[in-house]
Amino acid sequence: MIVSESLREQIKFNDDPDLMAKVLTPYKDHCQYLKIATVTSEGNRENEEYLASSAMFQIPESCYIDDTGHFNSVEFNICYNQLMYYTIAKSIAENASPMFADWTMEKYWQKQLPDILIINFKSNFKRPINASRFSGEMEFIKTTFKKNIQFVNTIIRYWDDNNGYCEGAVDLAIVNM
Repeated sequence: MIVSESLREQIKFNDDPDLMAKVLTPYKDHCQYLKIATVTSEGNRENEEYLASSAMFQIPESCYIDDTGHFNSVEFNICYNQLMYYTIAKSIAENASPMFADWTMEKYWQKQLPDILIINFKSNFKRPINASRFSGEMEFIKTTFKKNIQFVNTIIRYWDDNNGYCEGAVDLAIVNM
């Protein structure tokens, strides 16, 4: 049974600039594209808990290539990582989801870079996005455990004010659980 949007329980957690700054610390200053993010804990999506987040990004200058004139797959991945790391951290800080209920912030900081791995990455670019300012949203739709690995399925969408659009599905493996 799929529960309609109107029946979902939603708890929104506003942007946390201090937490975001700490999450983005591993990135060079000119590669910190995530600017604002709100995390939502939602229940009853196909009878499972999941997390969602929405964000605003700005890429004033690419960190690796001359200006291509549009948002590209490398930037897609960097923005995905930044929003994913922030969403997990905020959900732990707020105890917002059973997906990460056993985590502490200390555990998160230890795992952020070495233990959160992308194992499947798919992107689909529909219309070019202006990278100077665009929005995105991510959903953590399912988590499963096998041995000492937590598998997490996510989807992501990006768009701009000029009808630019792309989407993707990314699967994570969080090792050393």
